[in-house]
Amino acid sequence: MDFLQPTTWGDALAARAERPDALAIAGGTDVMVDLNFDRRRPGALLDLTRIAELREWATDGDAVRLGAGVPYARVITDLGTQLPGLAMAARTVGSPQIRARGTVGGNLGSASPAGDAHPPLLAAGAQVEVASAARGARRVPVAEFYTGVKRSVLAPDELIAAVLVPRAAGPQQFCKVGTRNAMVIAVSAFALALHPDRHAVGTGIGSAAPTPRRAPEAEEFLAGELDWASRGPLPGTVAAEFGQRVAAAASPIDDVRGTAAYRRHSLAVMARRAATWAWDDLRRAA
Repeated sequence: MDFLQPTTWGDALAARAERPDALAIAGGTDVMVDLNFDRRRPGALLDLTRIAELREWATDGDAVRLGAGVPYARVITDLGTQLPGLAMAARTVGSPQIRARGTVGGNLGSASPAGDAHPPLLAAGAQVEVASAARGARRVPVAEFYTGVKRSVLAPDELIAAVLVPRAAGPQQFCKVGTRNAMVIAVSAFALALHPDRHAVGTGIGSAAPTPRRAPEAEEFLAGELDWASRGPLPGTVAAEFGQRVAAAASPIDDVRGTAAYRRHSLAVMARRAATWAWDDLRRAA
């Protein structure tokens, strides 16, 4: 197996174009597991850790442009206020060592339905910036990025450069159920973002469908029921109905971590709680 280690973004894209059999690696928290268990045997590894711009974040209008190589630990320490939902999810990722190495870009690259970063990115309405040496850069709405189980719209000659995440205009929440409290793959996960500036709700479902996905009908329902003007209490019946609509948007399976029925139930509970917590946070901020 060849090991490619470019030091510039241009060289990385050139290497990707020349070696479409190369597997990009940043933190290695997913890739090395697959290699160790012989699930994948690529022709080459394309190490992206020496490309400085991938490890930086910056503001981009009303969004944060998060380089594909920024680790979860920096999302927590640097962006907890601007991207609270993503920071919450980052805190649930593995151990401190994994959070120091793993990246949001790597989570997107693996496109696992159970990836912790996906639900908050969906709820926030993020965009993924990808690039190739031949065609340059393009931005893909994150809801359109996933195409199947561990598959995405990435072309063979493309790499993920960054993800653009709108800065939070209101409260956000992330919930996750696993078989233990730490270093756990989600049985199911849910993220919620309130957008009071446009009276809208964002959702993200993880580990309960072939791809991470939103719950558009549930979003429209809750946005229409919330008392945006006077910010009165959220009725329990509305929160419960929202939870049921989120669960209905999923299409889970039975596997070794949980049953489809349990995943639907847990999503309904998490969505109800997340909506209540987020709305209470918004009311307190008024």
